[in-house]
Amino acid sequence: MTAVIIKINDIVGRRSYNCDILFRVIDFQKIDGKNYAILYGEAFRLVADAPYEDLVIIDALQQAKFSEEYRTLEEQSLRLFTQDVNLLREKQEYEATGGYAVESSYFQIPGKVLHLDGDPVYLKKCMAVYEKIGVPVLGIHCNEKEMPMKIGELIDYYRPEILVITGHDAYSKAKGKLSDLNAYRHSKHFVMAVREARRKVPHLDQLVIFAGACQSHFESLIHAGANFASSPARVNIHALDPVYIVAKISFTPFMERINVWEVLRNTLTGEKGLGGIDTKGVLRTGMPYRPIKDE
Repeated sequence: MTAVIIKINDIVGRRSYNCDILFRVIDFQKIDGKNYAILYGEAFRLVADAPYEDLVIIDALQQAKFSEEYRTLEEQSLRLFTQDVNLLREKQEYEATGGYAVESSYFQIPGKVLHLDGDPVYLKKCMAVYEKIGVPVLGIHCNEKEMPMKIGELIDYYRPEILVITGHDAYSKAKGKLSDLNAYRHSKHFVMAVREARRKVPHLDQLVIFAGACQSHFESLIHAGANFASSPARVNIHALDPVYIVAKISFTPFMERINVWEVLRNTLTGEKGLGGIDTKGVLRTGMPYRPIKDE
């Protein structure tokens, strides 16, 4: 029987994990004389390496099955989140018009998001959801190791109210204990990037930061200055979880504090994968709204 050759960008599963997660092959390396593949999760922000012989190519039919399961979860979360946003808008309209006592047009300025992502595929997915919801965003693909060097200049240029620092991460038991930051693939780079951002904007309510990916060192990210981070229980987080968190912040009025549980309840991962601290919203409402018409 001819051996199956696995190539870059093939979709694979790991035999040793019963193919529970779909991965995309992004590179091959030799480790201690053995061939390994470097893998990025297709729906989860997880990076892993696996021996070549542990990999199984996932055919189109199996991929479609996984994709349908993921899509159902994503649509459910998006539907619940959209309901939340609509309620926030109705509340704002009621307050802006004095309880509908006057007819007055108004406008809203949601918080601007700067989203740095270590994975261009995930960034594209996130940008599509931001656009669907109506969040103003600048998305930048940036290697996790380069984020600390680039974050300051990007903040100066874009002046965001919300910053997302994400990509791929993973904890390795072989490298140390759960409390050891060096036992994580990219957590230290996320931490350094958060610290650089806080040097630019120290106040937690002037720049709201989400940082982390799958299995990231939650406590270090919060102590570095993130408002929200992953992953308290060191579990995998879904690719779109950061979007749901920052979109909620973007559409919450700046005079209101965000209940952490209300932010987490409609994410795909929940409190095991995501957490945070009390934070103010960033939405601002103004009036009147009278668009100028060209004659």
